[in-house]
Amino acid sequence: MIKVVLVDDQALFRAGIRMLVASQPDLDVVGEAGDGREGVQVVRSTNPDVVLMDIRMPVMDGLAATAEILAQPNPPRVVMLTTFDLDEAAARAIRQGASGFLLKDADPEFLLAAIRTVHAGSSVIAASATRELFQHFTEAPKPVPPQYAALTEREQEIFALAARGLSNAEIAAREFLSEATVKTHISRILTKLTLRDRVQLVVFAFEHGLA
Repeated sequence: MIKVVLVDDQALFRAGIRMLVASQPDLDVVGEAGDGREGVQVVRSTNPDVVLMDIRMPVMDGLAATAEILAQPNPPRVVMLTTFDLDEAAARAIRQGASGFLLKDADPEFLLAAIRTVHAGSSVIAASATRELFQHFTEAPKPVPPQYAALTEREQEIFALAARGLSNAEIAAREFLSEATVKTHISRILTKLTLRDRVQLVVFAFEHGLA
C-alpha cells in the first residue's frame, strides 16, 4: 500500500481527493490536515509515502511545511498542489526538494498515476512545464561543481537527455540502450551528484547552465 497524506485548507477538496484515492486498492489515505502546521504534525505521526501539499494555506503555507517535512529523516515524497500553472511558489518548492507539482484541476486518473509515479522515484512535471519553470525562475548559472566532472562521457550524455525531461524509455530508444541500462546510468548520476531524484537533476542542470 502507498500511504498518502492530504494537506489542503479546503475541506471539500480534501474530501474529493480522499474518496478518489481511497477507491484504489494500492493507495491508502492515512491522514489529512487543513494547514501547513497541522500537516507537518500529521506527517510525523503517520509516516506516509506521499504527501499532496497545497501551496497557499493559513497558519503555515505549503512551502514552509514542505521544508520542515523534507528536513526530517527519511522524508516522504511531496507533490505540490496549485491552481496556477507555472506558479513561482511551485518552482521554489521543487528547488527545496518537492517531487513535482499538480494543478488542482488535473484529471483524476492523472493524479492517481502521479502518486504512483512519485512513489516510484520519478517526477510529475511535464518536460515543457519544467523548462518554462526553470528558465523563468532560475538566476544566472552557478559554477559547475567538480562532481559533474566525475561523470563519464556516457553519463553526461544521459544526464543531458534526462535534464530535457526525456523518460527512461525515450532515452533508451534514442541511444539504442535497454531501459535497465538507462536506469542504471540515472542511478549512478544521481549518486555521484548527490541528488535525490530526476526533479533535482533538472534543477541542478538549470542552476549550473547545463540544460
